[in-house]
Amino acid sequence: MVPNKKLTTASGRPFAENENSQTIGPRGPILLQDYILHEKMAHFNRERIPERVVHAKGSGAYGTLTITHDITQYTRAKVFNQVGKETRAFLRFSTVGGEKGSADTERDPRGFALKFYTEDGNWDLVGNNTPVFFIKDPKKFGDFIHTQKRDPYTNCKSPTMIWDFWSLNPESLHQVTILMSDRGTPYGYRHMDGFGSHTFSFINAQNQRFYVKFHFKTQQGIKNFTDEEAGEMRGKNPDFAQHDLLTHIDNGEFPRWAVKIQVMPEAEAATYHINPFDLTKVWPHGDYPLIDVGILELNENPDNYFAHVEQAAFAPAHVVDGIGYSPDKMLQGRILSYPDAHRYRLGANYEQIPVNRCPFMVNNYQRDGQMRIDGNGGKNPNYFPNSFDDIEADQHYKEPAWDVNAQVADWYDRNAENENDHYTQPGNLYRLMDETAKKDLIKNIVNSMSGIEGPKKDEITNRQLCHWFRADIGLGMAIAQGLQLDLSETMKHMPA
Repeated sequence: MVPNKKLTTASGRPFAENENSQTIGPRGPILLQDYILHEKMAHFNRERIPERVVHAKGSGAYGTLTITHDITQYTRAKVFNQVGKETRAFLRFSTVGGEKGSADTERDPRGFALKFYTEDGNWDLVGNNTPVFFIKDPKKFGDFIHTQKRDPYTNCKSPTMIWDFWSLNPESLHQVTILMSDRGTPYGYRHMDGFGSHTFSFINAQNQRFYVKFHFKTQQGIKNFTDEEAGEMRGKNPDFAQHDLLTHIDNGEFPRWAVKIQVMPEAEAATYHINPFDLTKVWPHGDYPLIDVGILELNENPDNYFAHVEQAAFAPAHVVDGIGYSPDKMLQGRILSYPDAHRYRLGANYEQIPVNRCPFMVNNYQRDGQMRIDGNGGKNPNYFPNSFDDIEADQHYKEPAWDVNAQVADWYDRNAENENDHYTQPGNLYRLMDETAKKDLIKNIVNSMSGIEGPKKDEITNRQLCHWFRADIGLGMAIAQGLQLDLSETMKHMPA
């Protein structure tokens, strides 16, 4: 007969009384020496780590990336080096603006963050379910996110703040158009596409650089809620997307995505008519068609949500040999900010947590810090170079140098001439929609903009209307009519 496991403290001390505090007599005060009480309460008080500033509400699962096509002409990354190769992965989905307890059917972009456990280290691809974003310079990120959070006076979400920011930053229009369509309320996580969003580099065995964008096309089919359906689900089951993902994987119905890339030769980046590093723009598929790479399948639910999903930490800084960065300003900003956010939330040693730990060889001279759990390097040297160990910097992993063409460092206007077309792509997107999608988009915009209030209401509304008019005259007129505005006054805000 197998003996029962003993109840112990975190330090391993067995104890007998887990339900009654030690007191002076049956009705007397509790003794300070009841350490078990203190340990239970102190740990309970610390069970909630700081939630993510953004992407707080999320779901995740493990899976496998299987390579189906040869792309070694573009990259030497080992994850892609053989057709049929399988690499373990972890994917975390999330909403962006809501708190951890918010509904996961809110109108919001969805995070699509991947961690691939490769033999050259962990590769994190941290994107969204949209190919673009609201801004293209990281200096604006904190300001933008503040508008998506709570008003400092009312402590409520504020359409006025949101539309004020968007109306003052027309670069947001492309992403706003996507957000206000039914793509802003996807039917869970299985029925939406994912994107790396940023432009990255591929480097091949000949040290040639290509620019690349990553696409993940759902094989479950695109499916969205209407605004009314999403609102109903928020009240019925605020964890709909979490439950949907979990139960389908538990039932063996593993969701899959076709992995594809767009590739741009490095030399074309300087002359392409669209800035290829502008996160508010897409690369037209007619110029850079999708290239098949593989299949991503999610097939394993984490056995503990907190240990895996809540403590998962993704950073675009985490690339591997054969995959690199680009001059994408938002990417450059996230290279700094994401690891910094994880150090704040989880501690300096967050990469030792099992979900974040590289399962292959790791050698460095990082030491100490809270929650160091890997032996801290033992008695080995904690400096480099040294005369005692055999760790060396392998020059085979050196990337080719960037050619910056002797450019002058300055604070360049992100919306200067030739960088300020914020209307063509969102207008084209609207014109590609069928009539039902157009009607839903207009209705959702009208419903949201109707929440603008206060003494600046007319100014903000008319400024945003000007952007809609510039994207598409018909779209602007339909929104103005939906808002029941005086069309004679509205016509003053139409572009010349």
